[in-house]
Amino acid sequence: MLTEDQARNAIGQSAISDDGEKLGKIGQLFLDDETEQPAFITVNTGLFGTKETFVPIGSATLSGDEVRVPFSKDKVKDAPNVDISNGHMDRDAERRLYDYYGMAYTKDVPQHLAGNGSDNDSSATAAGDINEFESAGYDTSGPTTDDAMTRSEERVDVGKTTEEAGRVRLRKYVTTEQETHTVPVRTERAVLEREPVTDANVGSATSGPDISEEEHEVVLSQERVTVDKTVEPVERVRIGTETVTQDETVTEDVRKEHIEVDGDVHGDRS
Repeated sequence: MLTEDQARNAIGQSAISDDGEKLGKIGQLFLDDETEQPAFITVNTGLFGTKETFVPIGSATLSGDEVRVPFSKDKVKDAPNVDISNGHMDRDAERRLYDYYGMAYTKDVPQHLAGNGSDNDSSATAAGDINEFESAGYDTSGPTTDDAMTRSEERVDVGKTTEEAGRVRLRKYVTTEQETHTVPVRTERAVLEREPVTDANVGSATSGPDISEEEHEVVLSQERVTVDKTVEPVERVRIGTETVTQDETVTEDVRKEHIEVDGDVHGDRS
């Protein structure tokens, strides 16, 4: 038998049959008013889980996060509907469910709720007239709720955080490249100049000996290209930052609870 804490923690988990077949999601837990021990759970069965079926858990066990009950899937699915008023089950509904699941009563007290079986009379007296069960719904307002349920939704809160996106580093290095410059240079060369002896230059022509040997030398010059290099600053470079804004789309799954009504409802009051 499950403890109360185990049964409460199982709300919202799955129930499985004795052969491991999934029955549905556990919706509510019903406790015995006198002993406050788990007595029934409801399992959402049928198409899309729209039917809520009562299953006794006197012999249920835990299988991981799932609750294993000693009944087949068809047995649970075909269980009779039970009308619960104000979160309590009357004695006739209780007896009908136990009869359906093949669980006997002892003096109108469910057998699994009696004592250790050593003394049926004392067990029945200790159990008292048990004809109601406390309902513990699966609700965000607490483990034990009233006759209303709260529908909740997840909300996406989108924020921003600043994180390092990369680093930029300035590095200076030296490369060598060739430059070509065209420079005009002048070169002297010797040319022979001949002039006839005239009255104008006869004095210079006859100023020396009549016959002699002589040498005349002329020094020739030329321009040569020289190259010198100097270093001069041309610009200053630094790293700055600028901020650009762009839109990003965030997609996230959110869960929403939906409440369906099984039965005849006349009107919807808000």
